[in-house]
Amino acid sequence: MQQFLIGLQFLTRIQVVTQTVWTEEDFGKSVRYFPLVGAVLGAIYGLVAWGATYLLPQVGVVLPHHLLLAVMVALPIILTGGIHCDGFMDTVDGIFSGRERERMLEIMKDSRVGAFGVVAFVLLVMFQYSALADVPEVDLPAAMFVMPIISRMMMVMAISLYPYARKEGMGKAFSEYSSKKTFILVFIYGLALVLPWGVKALIAVLVSLLFTACFCNYVTKKLGGVTGDVYGAVCTLCELLVLIAFTCKIPF
Repeated sequence: MQQFLIGLQFLTRIQVVTQTVWTEEDFGKSVRYFPLVGAVLGAIYGLVAWGATYLLPQVGVVLPHHLLLAVMVALPIILTGGIHCDGFMDTVDGIFSGRERERMLEIMKDSRVGAFGVVAFVLLVMFQYSALADVPEVDLPAAMFVMPIISRMMMVMAISLYPYARKEGMGKAFSEYSSKKTFILVFIYGLALVLPWGVKALIAVLVSLLFTACFCNYVTKKLGGVTGDVYGAVCTLCELLVLIAFTCKIPF
């Protein structure tokens, strides 16, 4: 329970209990609970989507569609404190800087955001909004529920299966206390949470797996491994892919 609460407090703004003292082992082993943290977030996102698309119309209240989409885009940023967005922007700034490996790592560690990161984040939000607009209303609660679960499953994949690029760093504890067994465990119970939501959810998992493998292999060739910022980039990009998967029309 303590390790789950550490993961919840680290990855979100949700604090069930205030924890100020974390051991490195507890912090590192919280990785195995990341999809459960995603399920907590997904329950909130899904309930908001369900309430707006089904419950409120039952009592005669209809929210403007574009306002609802804006809320759905903003809600994950608000509840996570934008931690993954920051990692995404830092990753883009570093990887696409065209510099040597050490300089890329320095850029990613810099707290300032560069032009590449800003432009990429604006494009990311635009694509998220557009994807949400194309998700059928009946599928929106399910899409918002599984989105944070799948994206955090992929974070665990990046943490467990790829080397850490730095000699030290916040994400190093995650890497040191994770292994292939961690990912297998997470993948099994993550699928149990996701598959009941249908074929589109399965497609989202498969697409996210393929993307995460390709992206992490690419970054590893550039940096010799992945970093905490890359974990955040994987999370945000897989969230987008999940939404895109739910825009698909299944012929059966």
